[in-house]
Amino acid sequence: MAPHYHAILWIDHREAKIFQFSTTDVSRVVVQSHESGHHLHHKANTPGSGHKGVDSEFFNRVTKALADVGTLLVTGPSTAKMELNNYIAENSPDLAKRIAAVEALDHPSDGALLALARKFFKGNDRMHAQT
Repeated sequence: MAPHYHAILWIDHREAKIFQFSTTDVSRVVVQSHESGHHLHHKANTPGSGHKGVDSEFFNRVTKALADVGTLLVTGPSTAKMELNNYIAENSPDLAKRIAAVEALDHPSDGALLALARKFFKGNDRMHAQT
């Protein structure tokens, strides 16, 4: 199989979907969090923010799954995409250099996610083409 240069990642706090693709081929990997996925609720007059901390073990597994990508588009709803971006910047600076953008995106189908990635990288490649 030919190596895939481009990849798109969609992430929330429960799972990460990674699509690596070339012009003719696509591979898909899903990384699941081991967390329960239940939301914490903050009650008045109790200590703490009511928010879970960053799931470093989940982010570590996602980062390992992204080790061989060329250029990466990170997407997803809520804060997980930025938390992962910060985790990668701290723990994998080489991968951080390959992140083309981080964009908010709700819950698209796999086909819509891949179509968005192809459109994004078509423009991104033109913008960064060597002259």
